[in-house]
Amino acid sequence: MKRPLHFAWCLTALAGLSGISCQRGTEKAETQKDFTQYVDPWIGTAHCRWFHFTPGARPFGMAKPAPSTSGHLGNRSGWEAVGYDYRDTSIEGFPNFHEFQVGGVVLMPTNGTLKTVPGEAADPDGGYRSRFSRENETARCGYYSVLLSDYGIRVELTATDRVAFHRYTYPASDRSRILFDIGNRQGESGAVKDAAVCLTPEGRVEGFVETEPEYVKTYQRGGSVKMYFSAVLDKKPSGWGTFRGTSIQAGAAQCKGPGAGLWIEFPTQEGEQVNVRIGLSYTSIENARNNFQAEAENLDFDRAAQTAHDTWNDCLGRIDVEGKNHDDLVKFYTGLYHATLGRGLCSDVNGAYPRNDGSVGQIELRDGRPLHAHYNTDAMWGGFWNLSQLWTLAYPEYLSDFIKSQLLVYRDAGWLGDGIACSRFVSGVGTNYIGLLIAAAYNCGIRDFDVDLGYEAARKNELEWKDRPAGAGKADIRAFIERGYIPYPGDTAHWTTHFTASHTLEYSFSAYAVAQMARDLGHEEDYEKLMWLSHGWERLYDSLSGLIVPRGLDGQFIANFNPTQSSRGFQEGNAYQYTFYVPHDAPKLIEKMDVHEFERRLDSIFTLSRRSVFGGGKKIDAFAGLEAPYNHGNQPCLHIPWLFNYTTKPWLTQKWVRTILDEFYGTEGIHGYGYGQDEDQGQLGAWYVISAMGLFDVKGLSGPDPTLGIGSPLFDRIRIRLDPRYYPGQTLEIHTVNGSRENRYVQRASFERRPLPTPFIPFSDLTAGGTLLLEMGPEPPEA
Repeated sequence: MKRPLHFAWCLTALAGLSGISCQRGTEKAETQKDFTQYVDPWIGTAHCRWFHFTPGARPFGMAKPAPSTSGHLGNRSGWEAVGYDYRDTSIEGFPNFHEFQVGGVVLMPTNGTLKTVPGEAADPDGGYRSRFSRENETARCGYYSVLLSDYGIRVELTATDRVAFHRYTYPASDRSRILFDIGNRQGESGAVKDAAVCLTPEGRVEGFVETEPEYVKTYQRGGSVKMYFSAVLDKKPSGWGTFRGTSIQAGAAQCKGPGAGLWIEFPTQEGEQVNVRIGLSYTSIENARNNFQAEAENLDFDRAAQTAHDTWNDCLGRIDVEGKNHDDLVKFYTGLYHATLGRGLCSDVNGAYPRNDGSVGQIELRDGRPLHAHYNTDAMWGGFWNLSQLWTLAYPEYLSDFIKSQLLVYRDAGWLGDGIACSRFVSGVGTNYIGLLIAAAYNCGIRDFDVDLGYEAARKNELEWKDRPAGAGKADIRAFIERGYIPYPGDTAHWTTHFTASHTLEYSFSAYAVAQMARDLGHEEDYEKLMWLSHGWERLYDSLSGLIVPRGLDGQFIANFNPTQSSRGFQEGNAYQYTFYVPHDAPKLIEKMDVHEFERRLDSIFTLSRRSVFGGGKKIDAFAGLEAPYNHGNQPCLHIPWLFNYTTKPWLTQKWVRTILDEFYGTEGIHGYGYGQDEDQGQLGAWYVISAMGLFDVKGLSGPDPTLGIGSPLFDRIRIRLDPRYYPGQTLEIHTVNGSRENRYVQRASFERRPLPTPFIPFSDLTAGGTLLLEMGPEPPEA
């Protein structure tokens, strides 16, 4: 029923929820080659993370419109897989925000009987969800389409950086409609604290939702995350109403509070298309409108989809690979796609961004444009073995912005936050590796950030404990600083304090990284202290067992030690895995263990773990494999197969890395990144990319004059487009001669016709440009 609209609240309350933003430029594509043809967004979508299946988005974008099959279930502990699951057969709506610990603003086109709750997958008729078939579903870079079988409605999605585009093609109906389900829990966002939605006099639908993500409740108690939107439709409604659950108020134009929703209704002819363009923001309704005006006011769906495709093609084309195996190309570009999909924009076109305290900040402007962007991000636990190496080599401008983004939080909050959701602390695992990333970027020549502030923040992250908030991670760092290791508190202590051995190893690594930056900047006293701390791993090394073993408060190794046991000293792993967690001093670890014993043990670990697909077997569970000898589905192990480069048998790195690439990674919805393993915001995809190129640094580029280990590339030719703003070279090429699945062993290696005497090459050589030539054979070369 159509009734007069009441706009007082819409024009005052919503207008008062303000904020501001930032925009990235995209280089013009240099080639007509279509790299997007190799991206399969469905890979690994069984039990995947919230960000994972958002094909309508652009690289690093804020707007991520996508289908959800289980998003309303939420993410009760903060880590569960939720969103789109390859095994599901019905869709419950199309959320527009998909970030780590952030999700919401759901639209759903329907017709017929009005339903206002999504219903459950087991009973699609119990709500507004609709069945669908994969034969009527299309997903590619920058575009998604599906036919909702129960309604006969075709849904299409695409986006600019901050604007989501929806196009619905309806059948003939007197009761076609769009639901705006705003005030309900969605994806990785937590319980809804507040929400609002209204239909304005101009015919826009606008509102916001404020949630309390589980990790925010853990690491910044009292904090929340806000998402704002302003939707423009090209069809006037003939009726409208609001809802909260199954409570419906026909004719109402505004609704406020948890559960708030609104529907609009109109007649449609067969094949009639209705377009909805949705400006998004984390700061205000006003800035959602500004983002819309800047990016989409004069843009229609087809042009937006084409631009999204072109943007993706240019992004993926930074790395041009040629090879004979189609599946390898699909795995490679899908991995690269996921590595540049997560961790999206958090600032507006005018530089406004959400601050850590919940207020709105302003990024400095130059010529009316923000100097950099601000981003949401999962924690960087393990990210130095995948994402940061890939970004440094092929996307240095993003890594630069990423660090500037983290330093915004440091300025605002006084501490670095390892993971942030709208600048709120969401550390996740409770560690903090941002200092390592700052130091590594500095080592690699990415220094267009405030270096002094970066060092100050990194140093504080490693050496200070007083008044340290939970969101800065490293809650147990005082013991590490004072003792050089963290003592195990006893089995009766709370389980969250049990990760003492793994934390000692991790803090040793990050201390080493920041030490190198300290020395280069002339902070010798800091360097000496940090380097002493970097040897913390040695204080837990048991020479009798050749394992890292937790020590108790009495300084003795703990009794009844089981090296396969997870959580008793080790976070998301065990002693067999974490004993190799000495990436900054692998030669010293090998010396302690004896090189031949090291080689034998490591080789046997991979031989054994291959039987379980290098992790949790075919069990669909993010934590499967925690008690295995090697677990590729989780971060602590990702450098281990590259450690053979430090031994007398570097060819074992070539063997086992290639085997993991072939067998752990798949091209299916269920067998993608392992079997339902935890693809943390692109980490496993990025590992595939850099390993398939045959380059990897176990130190995460944190050493002075960083070097990359050389492996066995999957492709005949690899061409990396270097960024002239950061590197002197134009292109880096990697060529293999006689390479194949059988010929996986490097016989000879040279760079610019200079023989390489070891399986390592300086990062500075690679970024100066040139050709790395690897001659391959079926057997390891003579020792």
